[in-house]
Amino acid sequence: MEGSRKIFIVIGSFYLIISLFLLTVSILAKELTMTFLMPLAMAIMCYCLGYLYPEWKQKDERMRLIRTKGLSASFFALLLYYFVFSGLLQFGVISITAMQLLNLLGALMIITVFLSFVIFAKIY
Repeated sequence: MEGSRKIFIVIGSFYLIISLFLLTVSILAKELTMTFLMPLAMAIMCYCLGYLYPEWKQKDERMRLIRTKGLSASFFALLLYYFVFSGLLQFGVISITAMQLLNLLGALMIITVFLSFVIFAKIY
């Protein structure tokens, strides 16, 4: 494993520990908040970048295709997230604050983009 890959794994593990700590604290406080989602998304991003690093170094046509397809798929997934959350909020199925919704959408956006890169890297 290369040095840069190890750095991504270490940073991702650090974010995962922070996320688990924030989740544990919110459970112990008996008030589940969404603060743990952003460090969790950053951990997933770091793990995905660690996986993709050797391929992204090359900057060839294949990686451009993976980025293009990944961002296109992520765009449609984010539109789906928007419509789902709009419907859930409109019909009163969920009741969350605007800040919680922004944290949730931001975390989903990061996770979706980088996982789509990994999926398309496996396909192509």
